[in-house]
Amino acid sequence: MQAAGKKTIALLICFVFITLMSGCTNWKKEYDALLVQHRNLQGRYEAKELRENELSDAVVMGQQTIDELQRQIDELNKTPAEASGFGPGVDVAFDPSKGTVTVTLENSILFDSGKAALKQATISELDHIRSVLRDGRYAGKPIDVVGHTDTDPIRKTKDKWKDNLELSAQRALSVARYLIGKGIADEDIRAVGCGASRPVDSNATSAGKAKNRRVEIVVYLRG
Repeated sequence: MQAAGKKTIALLICFVFITLMSGCTNWKKEYDALLVQHRNLQGRYEAKELRENELSDAVVMGQQTIDELQRQIDELNKTPAEASGFGPGVDVAFDPSKGTVTVTLENSILFDSGKAALKQATISELDHIRSVLRDGRYAGKPIDVVGHTDTDPIRKTKDKWKDNLELSAQRALSVARYLIGKGIADEDIRAVGCGASRPVDSNATSAGKAKNRRVEIVVYLRG
């Protein structure tokens, strides 16, 4: 009996020992898992804080650029084209409240009627715009390339485009892809087609329609 009792006690001690060891093992696994989670969260927090700091710096620098452009226009009597660096002969609008610089190109300069392929004769103008966009004050800023048309239905190439919206989008894509091919980062630029939805003049006259057929390159300085 004594031997049996000793054997039972030994078995109980082994069971308790194994249970404790198993518990320790589980506890260590949980600890390690929590430690990994903590480090992941810490990394995400630090990355988020870094990104927020970068965005904050970008906003501050963008505002400084806006203020300087406004100063040059107000105090030095420069045109938006001169103040923005695009130079004479370029149609540039500056909106300090929105923080945007918009370059407008007439479709007749860029494309043949009803087409979305860039004319070779206009490549030099786009190259000039691209060189300015890569300047320090615009580098890395978000850019929208926005295509617009008049209200006339498509006739010559109606077999190619469903409507003016599609044509305007393809024209915006052509300009955006050219700029990307010349060094503008693809993550900084997007193409937008508006068709005839945003006219700047009346579509009742030929002159008004010509103004409405355009591509705008919009730079967001606060971005």
